[in-house]
Amino acid sequence: MLRILLLCAGALAVPATASARDWQVDPAASTLGFKGSYQGDPFAGRFKSFTAQIAYDEADLGSAHFDVKVDLSSADTASSERDDTLKGSDFFAVAKFPQAHFVTDSFARAADGTVTAQGRLTIRDQTRPVTLKLRFAADGAQATLDVDTVLKRADFGLGAGSDWNDISADIPVHGHLKLGAR
Repeated sequence: MLRILLLCAGALAVPATASARDWQVDPAASTLGFKGSYQGDPFAGRFKSFTAQIAYDEADLGSAHFDVKVDLSSADTASSERDDTLKGSDFFAVAKFPQAHFVTDSFARAADGTVTAQGRLTIRDQTRPVTLKLRFAADGAQATLDVDTVLKRADFGLGAGSDWNDISADIPVHGHLKLGAR
């Protein structure tokens, strides 16, 4: 009996370590898109190339972490003229700043159950705090992760001159990631 009590006490003394589950992004089934308008006409775009390291478990938000890198030269709005402008020095300046980088700092669950991620996004040489709204759905070894935010393009020096006043100031961003367990 004493031996059983000592084993139980020993098991309680060892801290339980929980960690978020590592997920691998299926790039062919995932999208990272954005919307804007030019002279009142809406347009949609996406980034064809991005990588994401995702560690996430809804039951353990303290161990969750996202690290996303976006190839800015992969911007595609179905307009070669607009795409070239986005890649140029007035916007992404891909020759000097080829990627955007987002890293989470923390996650929080609201009373209604919704989850947000606080992090830092760097575009060009500008790093700003960003909040993502998350929707995560897991089914065994598969999951989907939807993220939404609205970026202010001026915060990142994108189209900062008066020549670009006809472009929407707020840019909604939506990511839909298909994930598989690692």
